[in-house]
Amino acid sequence: MTTRYPRDRFDDVADGPRVGAHRGAQRRGRGWIAFAWAALATGVIVGVCVLVLALLNGSYSFNGSASPSVSPSASSSATAAPTSSASSSASQAPAAGTPADQGATSLVVLNGTSTTGLAAKGSAALTSAGWKVTSTGDAGTTGATSTIVYYQQAAQAAVAQGVAKSLGTTAVQQSAAFPNADISVVLGADYAG
Repeated sequence: MTTRYPRDRFDDVADGPRVGAHRGAQRRGRGWIAFAWAALATGVIVGVCVLVLALLNGSYSFNGSASPSVSPSASSSATAAPTSSASSSASQAPAAGTPADQGATSLVVLNGTSTTGLAAKGSAALTSAGWKVTSTGDAGTTGATSTIVYYQQAAQAAVAQGVAKSLGTTAVQQSAAFPNADISVVLGADYAG
């Protein structure tokens, strides 16, 4: 059984003027403008993300240290009468085990304890001493009692001893247990930071 409703004004269709809101025809080229803005925004977001990741990885750093400019008169007077201390310090090579001796050696700092943030403290101490830390993280175990600096090859022993000295320890050991880095520091419970 169907219910019949009483007839009203909406049942009559009239070809009169339109009532209500209607959209006009779209302008040509409007889609390309939106696409261009979206592409520009995507490029800016990707660029910012790449910069942030590079800063977090340590690929870029903003130290603010620029080489000092020397005026022509100062450089001519400096070359005319060099002092013996300046010439002797310029001719000396960096001592073994110094940050300048690191070269392309990768340095990793690992937290061997359950203390949170110990690897970050060790990394900050090494960075302030002039070492370039490649990465930080947690060691496989959390029961390390002493801090040990491990190195891969015998040629890296002097650099490992320099790293150990910067951390205030003397424990250095050659090991292949850490194949992802040339020098690996495992911070133990004795590291005060």
